[in-house]
Amino acid sequence: MPRPLGQHFLHDPAVLDRIVDALDPQPHDRVLEIGPGGGTLTRRLASRVGVVVAIEKDRGLFLELREASSGKRETGDVFPDNVTVVQGDALTADWHALIAQPPAVSPSPHPASSIPHPAYKVAGNIPYYITSPLIDKALTPPRPTVVVFLVQKEVADRVTSAPGSKIYGALSVGVQVIARAERLFTVKAGTFNPPPAVDAAVLRLRPRDAPLIDDAEQAAFRSFVTALFGQRRRQLVRGLRTVVGVGREEAARLLEALGIDLAARPEVLSPSAFVSLYRALGR
Repeated sequence: MPRPLGQHFLHDPAVLDRIVDALDPQPHDRVLEIGPGGGTLTRRLASRVGVVVAIEKDRGLFLELREASSGKRETGDVFPDNVTVVQGDALTADWHALIAQPPAVSPSPHPASSIPHPAYKVAGNIPYYITSPLIDKALTPPRPTVVVFLVQKEVADRVTSAPGSKIYGALSVGVQVIARAERLFTVKAGTFNPPPAVDAAVLRLRPRDAPLIDDAEQAAFRSFVTALFGQRRRQLVRGLRTVVGVGREEAARLLEALGIDLAARPEVLSPSAFVSLYRALGR
């Protein structure tokens, strides 16, 4: 049976190695792992990067991981000294504080970083029910250099979908204006223990050096995009009238000035076109 927090543990060595490869691991890297579970991915990360901070919400799992981190297991199945395990909720924890100065749980505490917000990477096998909030948090500045999440395949498809696709929507636009998104490969449900009801996929996000929308505008921009996709069956001329209250003539003028077909619907606009439209409206 799945654990209370919805974990499905991945044990396939080949898949675990491919997830680590997707991070482009370097010996000096600091990696925040979300939901280490049994520590299978943790061990592979630890052998290829400088520091791993693993945050686990499940207290029972945390206690097991802490034993491995402190070297108490009689079996010798322990973590290297560059692994730190902390109990907490990844949605509310301060990732930057954790990665800057890992707590001294393992036998050899790691030195604190002298950089206020050091460069770091994020990886994790994510419980499906908190995928979208975790993606939002991962893309909140100061951002990691790369994020590799094992997520529900449907979510990975939506995040990476292109304009014109039936599954292209507010999530696609909201992520793609901030990061370059890739669905790397599918992981069959039978690879997990216990197996989930659906297949998973590895999603990689590389935050843009210059996001298409300013950080201060993101919340308002997402609301605007979400509202327009709420009118996705309507042409943009009508959708803009409903969402922002502009008249038909003004909406038509704005769309023509941007080179957007007056008969276009929201799902055909690229992320950059959404940004242009948002700014043309003076939002």
